[in-house]
Amino acid sequence: MDTTVITRVADTQWHALEDDQVVGRGEAWPRLDGRLFLSIDSWHDSAFGLLADAMLADLPRPLYTMVDEADVDLRSRWERAGFTIRRREWVYFLPTDPQVTGLGSAQPPSGVTILPLGEAEKDPLRALDRAIRDEVEASVGWQEMPAEVLPRLDDAAVVDPTKYAVAMEVESGEYVGLLRVAPVPRQPRIGLIAVRADRQRRGIARALLAEVLGSLHRSGVRTASAEVGERNRAATTLFDTIGAEHAGSNVEVVLHR
Repeated sequence: MDTTVITRVADTQWHALEDDQVVGRGEAWPRLDGRLFLSIDSWHDSAFGLLADAMLADLPRPLYTMVDEADVDLRSRWERAGFTIRRREWVYFLPTDPQVTGLGSAQPPSGVTILPLGEAEKDPLRALDRAIRDEVEASVGWQEMPAEVLPRLDDAAVVDPTKYAVAMEVESGEYVGLLRVAPVPRQPRIGLIAVRADRQRRGIARALLAEVLGSLHRSGVRTASAEVGERNRAATTLFDTIGAEHAGSNVEVVLHR
């Protein structure tokens, strides 16, 4: 009969060993927002459970992890360890063809223009990014954003204009909205769409999407992906209106005690 031995091989890493062979690995890492997330990759249920027991005995609370909601086995393993669902985010596939999205005629509101990917200036883009993140933090809180949308590192955070389309007020030159694209090779990801709070509900987000999805379509990309928090009704409504496909969901689970 195999005997599984759990060994903490580093401050944030654990191994499950059977006959000196690694049959499972566990890891903990702090995200930029300060929360501690876990992952366990194991060959079988018993190794997962023993790794979870060892890690939970050593680590402070609360602890988090993300699970593909369709992976019933993995979700059940975390639930047996005491984790419960904290939030859910939807995964979307977005068509890029204007004839499918209906965005071909979408225009920004009067007095606003859209700067395509790569045309924004770094300093005002960084200022807009900082202002939007402060607004999110002061309202719903950054922990409610999709896992792939990282919080800023600090006030010196670097922004890469090639990944951003920006909405700019023509008269003042002020940047008021942005859309960031993560250049994943096979399927680009819409990483963040955000508009200053006092400029929302004017069609700016829709115009930003029209610019970026249209650009991707012209370069031969047929589909992009995006994640949206379940409670973000404005974003889910926007995606529904452009024919986005609901491709799945991820759940963030948490252990408080």
